[in-house]
Amino acid sequence: MACLTLFTVKDELHIQMPKNSISLQTLLETHESPFMVIDSALTIVGVNKAWEHSFSVNREEYIGRTCCSNAPNCRHQELFNKLEPYEASIINEQNHQLNVRGVPLLDNDGQVFLGEMVKKISHEKTHSVEPKMVGSCTSFMSYQRKLMQAAQSQVPVFLTGETGTGKELAADFIHSHSERAEYELVIVDCTVLSEELFESELFGHEKGSFTGAGNAKKGLFEIADKGTLFLDEIGELPLSQQPKLLRALETGQFRRVGGTKALHSNVRLVCATHRNLARMVKDGLFREDLFYRLSVFPVQVPALRERMNDIPEITDYLLHLMGQREGKNYSIEKSALIKLLRHQWPGNIRELKNCLQLATSLSVDAHISEADINYMQQAESNIVYHPTHMSNSDLFQDRKNNPLEQMESNVIQDLIEKYQGNRKLIAAEMDISERTLYRKLKRFNLN
Repeated sequence: MACLTLFTVKDELHIQMPKNSISLQTLLETHESPFMVIDSALTIVGVNKAWEHSFSVNREEYIGRTCCSNAPNCRHQELFNKLEPYEASIINEQNHQLNVRGVPLLDNDGQVFLGEMVKKISHEKTHSVEPKMVGSCTSFMSYQRKLMQAAQSQVPVFLTGETGTGKELAADFIHSHSERAEYELVIVDCTVLSEELFESELFGHEKGSFTGAGNAKKGLFEIADKGTLFLDEIGELPLSQQPKLLRALETGQFRRVGGTKALHSNVRLVCATHRNLARMVKDGLFREDLFYRLSVFPVQVPALRERMNDIPEITDYLLHLMGQREGKNYSIEKSALIKLLRHQWPGNIRELKNCLQLATSLSVDAHISEADINYMQQAESNIVYHPTHMSNSDLFQDRKNNPLEQMESNVIQDLIEKYQGNRKLIAAEMDISERTLYRKLKRFNLN
């Protein structure tokens, strides 16, 4: 099998395959989404299991075929000509509407291949195993009713609460129960919006507007038209970029970078933060006018310790999700569940999920015992809550004293070495999104 390395700058997909490090088949199977590799003769040389499953085909039927019916006048040939990544929506031979992303790959002999990732676009509501909010205690039901009220309004919603409480799930709930549910929910992670990336990511850019802008690109604000724009961790947005966001929100108008035409987007705004924005306004770190524009309908997301009666239900649901992904039927002993109920969960549902993931890997015959629940944070009486004046080095040192976070940091460090820093592969092995991995790297001060 050939060894492949990504041949594109700008880290479009955060994949950086070093030479002689990974076989073609391994590269294929690391992708959860359907993935195909095509050679310069426009011949399919590999597809992964996800492709077989998604389109109900045998890979042997595809390998050796021409890439598509339009060859050689197709997107695949254009990539070999320009060596630039592409993204497009197409209708395939089976009449499926697909979103495709292609990137050039380079083997250790210098031969160029094309890697194409595919995602089906469905316009039907499906009952998938995607995570959802779970609970039935009084505080949770009150919280869910408030989310429903927010969903039925059109004003901006401001989600506050500790990290790990499920603010993204809350945003998804608001969107899916609103009049805009048939349109896009676009998630913007403000922690990765640097001053250089802000305008291009949010408002898009025109071809040639800056070095590397080989094609025009829609921004997330434009993509979210008629749908919902979720600004996650809005407190991390650079102060210098806040007036641009405020202007777009107030007028609904914006221009792409390098463009002269005023574009319009009608979006429903939901934002979230774990930070105290009112305090940041007083400290001059967040614009007061933007704060009032965002916080029209505030919703406090409850911490897990405020809804402890929901832990058995949440645990059962999370184990069900993990079991479906892994083809197993997990169960948990009563004593193990009691141990979970005795913990205060300062990391909230995210911490509970991490704990259960560790427990499933330690369990015998998919049955979780009390002994498998070993990697939890200290009891609440031993937890130090960090004042805002603590330095980053102090925070990092204190996290090293936390058993769960120290173990997680060690696991990530091992995966960084295993995959030579490839975030895509690290996130896939940890079964988390690249966005979540980025936050963990930042939190643990890992490069």
